[in-house]
Amino acid sequence: MIAHRQLPVRAEPQNGIRSLRRGFATPMPASQPMRRQQSRGISTCRAQKTSEFPASLQKIVGAFQMVPDPMARYKQLLFFATKLAPMPAEDHVPENKVEGCVSQVWVVPELRADGKIYWRADSDSQLTKGLAALLVTGLSGCTPAEILSVQPTFIEMLGLKQSLTPSRNNGFLNMFRLMQRKTLELVAAQAKAKQEEAEPTAAVTPTSNGNGAATAAASGAADVAPESLTPVQDGMERKLTAALRPRELSIQNDSAQHAGHAGAMAARHGKAGASGETHFRVEVVSEVFEGMSQVKRQRMIYQLLEEEFAMGLHALSLVTRTPAEADKAEAAAGRG
Repeated sequence: MIAHRQLPVRAEPQNGIRSLRRGFATPMPASQPMRRQQSRGISTCRAQKTSEFPASLQKIVGAFQMVPDPMARYKQLLFFATKLAPMPAEDHVPENKVEGCVSQVWVVPELRADGKIYWRADSDSQLTKGLAALLVTGLSGCTPAEILSVQPTFIEMLGLKQSLTPSRNNGFLNMFRLMQRKTLELVAAQAKAKQEEAEPTAAVTPTSNGNGAATAAASGAADVAPESLTPVQDGMERKLTAALRPRELSIQNDSAQHAGHAGAMAARHGKAGASGETHFRVEVVSEVFEGMSQVKRQRMIYQLLEEEFAMGLHALSLVTRTPAEADKAEAAAGRG
């Protein structure tokens, strides 16, 4: 007979919660936290299928899989290099350069009015140029959500690994990671611009004291804000708000319950450990999630918070919903 161990039920903490709600007057229903099996916020999930890639990337993966001979695939890669359009000299700048590549590689995104991203790239090596061209062709014309949902497993599916040195393979992965990071930056910048346009900063009118002297704030001598005591939570709130434009965002700090956890102990060497911010529960309602699976939504958030994980953030419990899903959940809770 198989014995089943019943886990203790713990009450939800009431402190450490920061919530931003737009449009709802009733609270969101509690949901079971997602159980995660790995540290640093990376969830265990199944391997991505080719059918889940953007159509342009599916086509490339299929073309390489139809060529069984490694040398033939290598020649096909060099052919891709000839299709890469020239990159303007002004784009060869450090912020566009891929780090960790044997050759010099630069990638530049362009978010157009149709909401899709188009890429330019260049390299001083023909082989690396072929790898860059492959990514440019496969990820151009894709939405940010499509690009962010792609797992690096597609690199294995191309069958190029045995034809490339380990350093070339690492460089290829670094190219892909930089393109995803630049995608996040574009999404965040666009969201910030829209927010600033919708909510312009109010002009500050200089005030005067009894003697007619202007206040320090009006004269430009404003007090310097003290360093935040919750830098990780502040960063999470800022980035999720900018990139996802959430209708609702709740960030709950559960770190106190995991103070003796091995991951929390290790995190003490980073900034998150210094502030005691290692475990969080995050609930988000956003239109950005439309058409995305739960796995893709969670992966997008992990990538948005990459810097916080580097600071020592250890684990996230995520609940992600579209507005329609949130409305349905609240209606069901009301009927219950």
